[in-house]
Amino acid sequence: MTLQQTAALAKEEALSNIEKLLAFALGKGMLEREDLAYARNALLDLFRFTEPAEATGGDQGEPAESPVELLEPLLDYGVAIGLIPDNTLTQRDLLDARIMGLLMPRPSETTSAFRARASQEGIAAATDAFYALNIDSNYIRMDRIRKNQYWLHGTPYGELEMTINLSKPEKDPKEIALLKTLPQAHYPKCLLCAENVGYAGRPDHPARQNLRIIPMTLQNEAWFFQYSPYVYYNEHSIVFKGEHEPMAVTHSSFARLLDFVEQFPHYFIGSNADLPIVGGSILSHDHFQAGRHVFPMEAAPIEARYADGSDNGVTYGIVQWPMSVLRLQGSSKAAVHAAGCRILDLWKGYSDPSAEVLAFSEAADGTRIPHNTITPIARLKDNGDYELDLVLRNNRTSEEHPGGIFHPHSHLHHIKKENIGLIEVMGLAVLPGRLKDELEAIASLLTPEATEKASDLRSAGHKLAHHAEWADRLVQKYGSLLSQKEAAAIVRSETGDKFLDVLKDAGVFKRTDEGAKAFRTFLEASGLKSQ
Repeated sequence: MTLQQTAALAKEEALSNIEKLLAFALGKGMLEREDLAYARNALLDLFRFTEPAEATGGDQGEPAESPVELLEPLLDYGVAIGLIPDNTLTQRDLLDARIMGLLMPRPSETTSAFRARASQEGIAAATDAFYALNIDSNYIRMDRIRKNQYWLHGTPYGELEMTINLSKPEKDPKEIALLKTLPQAHYPKCLLCAENVGYAGRPDHPARQNLRIIPMTLQNEAWFFQYSPYVYYNEHSIVFKGEHEPMAVTHSSFARLLDFVEQFPHYFIGSNADLPIVGGSILSHDHFQAGRHVFPMEAAPIEARYADGSDNGVTYGIVQWPMSVLRLQGSSKAAVHAAGCRILDLWKGYSDPSAEVLAFSEAADGTRIPHNTITPIARLKDNGDYELDLVLRNNRTSEEHPGGIFHPHSHLHHIKKENIGLIEVMGLAVLPGRLKDELEAIASLLTPEATEKASDLRSAGHKLAHHAEWADRLVQKYGSLLSQKEAAAIVRSETGDKFLDVLKDAGVFKRTDEGAKAFRTFLEASGLKSQ
């Protein structure tokens, strides 16, 4: 086949895929039929065509299950004609979003459709349709998310959810080198700003032409609702403030959470803590995370009940959980809010040296540095009760634990070193992608097919050296005659035990007699009495 014939064939395939992509968008309700010619012309212009395939609007064969199977050859064609400078994953993703953005309803149309469906069919139907739009537009990359590994791990506190995050693509060395040469950008200010909608992106910032957000009001302020592109759980959503303001856990935070569950009663919502080490990855923009998912912590029982002596109907309970969690429940939104604020205010100034909890330390210039904060989670239960879980956090460091006293300690860093944010707090481990291959290699040491010994990991420069001590212990405990399946199951179980230890490290009042006594002392200082 000549080069001309190859080029002609590629052109023909690209034109065909454009029609199939239009049919997909039409079938999924992303486009109305009146928009078809408009969207076709936009795609033709993007790919430098002056006219479409000869047959348009006819039978395109079996409809595609996902846009990915149509996008991949179109991205290849875009590379061939120079639409992107390099055939890297980052550049392909930028073009991907650009293509799908041409098939999306305008932001105002998305909002109108969401509100109309919520009014006519209920809020759950509205979120169902909006979630489907995010998947169909390839904003939520289900093809990548399906690569994530997931399993359950039984513990005395219920089944923890374990995931290895393989959905977020890693940049290749060429892209990393390019990023070092780029000037600092100031627009959008961060990944959570509303200005991301429609943004074309750049090598250091993802394209967002296929992003849509829903305006909402919380405590008479402008906020927005969107889905996360890398969903860690069902309908993983982000609720962010219209103004670019830093994270803060305050009385207003609790009020916003309770406002949200009134508007979205089928979703939970929670906030990362607002301090480094115990907070999430983005502290520069105030936001919450929500979704339709029952986390292990929600299913955990109450092990001790308290009351404040009033008739406000609010109950208090210590949750049977590796971290320090107080659960508030009541039918009055105002009463639950007031009770939560009371606990927050006391905790922010509370110290107990016997439990290594100090509310403040002093900087060299005499400034007081706060250390206590709370990770709050709100729900509206089926019986109409408001539920507010308050997870006590402290971000102090020490010489022994420079990464954080209530942070995964160093012997756990080979599994989990990152901050323990909202999702992990509730019992879902988000483990780094490196662990996929590393855990498989560790498991192989427990089988007769092993090509090296656990002791080999201690060699200088060995890529699994950080697992050496753990690997030695596993071989001593289980031997090296297991089947591949048995070895993989054991390594997953042992990894789950490590995550349980991570949560215990992050708990301020430990799961010991002394820790339980310290937790009771705090609650009694709050004016609560055991029932």
